[in-house]
Amino acid sequence: MAKRTVNRTAKRLKKSRHGLSLDAPLLHQDHSRPVTRRDFLRQGFISGTGVALGGSLFSLFANPRAAQAALSSDLTTLANSLPDCSLGATGSQIPFICFDLAGGSNMIGSNVLAGGQGGYLNDPISAAGYSRMGIPGGMVPGIVDAASAMSGPNNDFIDTRLGLAFHSDSGFLRGILEKIDIINTAANINGAVIPARSDNDTGNNPHNPMYGIARTGANGDVVTLIGSRNSESGGNSVAPAMSIDPSIRPTKVDRPSDVTGMVDTGDLVGVLTEDDAKAVMESIARLSDKKITKINADAVVKDLVQCGYLNAADIADRFVGVDVDPAGDSDIVGGAGSIFSQAEFDGEGEFRKTAAVMKMVIDGHAGAGTIAMGGFDYHTGDRSTGERRDLRAGRCMGACLEYAARRGQPLMLYVFSDGSVASNGSTDGSQDGRGKGVWTGDNSATAGSFFLVYNPTASGGQATLFSGDNLGAERHQQIGWFRSDGSVETASSVAANNVNLLVDTVVLNYLALHGSNYRDVYRSLFPNNDLGTDAHMMSLTAFDPIR
Repeated sequence: MAKRTVNRTAKRLKKSRHGLSLDAPLLHQDHSRPVTRRDFLRQGFISGTGVALGGSLFSLFANPRAAQAALSSDLTTLANSLPDCSLGATGSQIPFICFDLAGGSNMIGSNVLAGGQGGYLNDPISAAGYSRMGIPGGMVPGIVDAASAMSGPNNDFIDTRLGLAFHSDSGFLRGILEKIDIINTAANINGAVIPARSDNDTGNNPHNPMYGIARTGANGDVVTLIGSRNSESGGNSVAPAMSIDPSIRPTKVDRPSDVTGMVDTGDLVGVLTEDDAKAVMESIARLSDKKITKINADAVVKDLVQCGYLNAADIADRFVGVDVDPAGDSDIVGGAGSIFSQAEFDGEGEFRKTAAVMKMVIDGHAGAGTIAMGGFDYHTGDRSTGERRDLRAGRCMGACLEYAARRGQPLMLYVFSDGSVASNGSTDGSQDGRGKGVWTGDNSATAGSFFLVYNPTASGGQATLFSGDNLGAERHQQIGWFRSDGSVETASSVAANNVNLLVDTVVLNYLALHGSNYRDVYRSLFPNNDLGTDAHMMSLTAFDPIR
């Protein structure tokens, strides 16, 4: 039955280039039937969210990161005496969000631009290489075409309004620009691209950097890490095995109850005032402390139990009586000029999921978050399916950047996928296909990742490319390079052919945003790293510090 279904799908796609609907599952003749949850996610049988997501720790304070717990002094002293029991502790680190696009999304050429060792302008990929990346000859970056509506601000198919260069008709870019303030927010964004191969269509790539980010000090006042999937990494791809810390496994955020439960104070407020509810929780913490001290148990167990009661009192102190409904945040939805319209928010689960994660991370309730999106294994013999999915992902990326801007917070936004796709040069002339090359198969040779950094005007504005060595700016905005034929030069960086080292490179760049001594800090945190000497670490660094 499954084989007949695949064959019918293939025949239908041969007849039509209109592509599949935005959430239609992807069936490929050369792929086995989906078995695991990762298979179902990358082929779009399930999305990154289980159900419609409404809430997060939204609208808690005018400036949530400035909020401080005010427990009674005896309980604060007790909390400080327990290992790893800091209440309401938000680190000073930059918020970090990563997008895990399951299935092997196109990143380079049709979205972000890259080139040879000299960069996309001075050392461009050949026309044949761009064709492999889904860009036909008439849309190759650098070709001037004033008559084309897709040719961008300078009529050359290059758009640098986000600092990092995108193809002017990139689906990611179009989505981002829909959601951000193009004048003010865009001026404070910059980014870097990392050409890097990874295996196609598998969640076994150790792509996710969340645990490494947490080790640098990223923390939230409720949880350390969150992710939209109930997995070890919080996303589709796994985390490097040596980085995993089970004590901070990402908390799943894909429905209102997942998040509101973190600050649930039960029915206390229904019968007590907020101050009385706090007093009750504090009393429970004190009584429990007295009882625990009499228990003949391991000290670690005692600490954990005590910290649990103290955290409950702390949650009551900070969140009791507070409306945590995401729909109440007019910056996100429902207000004049909100990021999402009410119809978008109500009708699109990916937008609700993104809103939940971005709100928790940027407002300081989580240190870092993963947003997993499925259905990016889109080599369906057309271009339109992939374009629509890239556009939606771009809108979600733009929402995160714009929310950071509205909150006056910096943000590092990292985008990766398991493998990539390639085109055979045939084009899709449908409205959504946009005359670009159809995706006809998996191809890890064209793969890469990228990240964007938003820096508020008050903190100095757009991040500047690394100035600590003599390499040109293009070598820092593009970490590694491509061959002329559009394939990753695997010797161009340590990250180019090793996903573990790609993650290390991302974590290094995150630390670099925080201070000029980042290399020493990195070595102290990751003493067994393989990123080499100071000079080599600098060659892998995109930006000067913004903190």
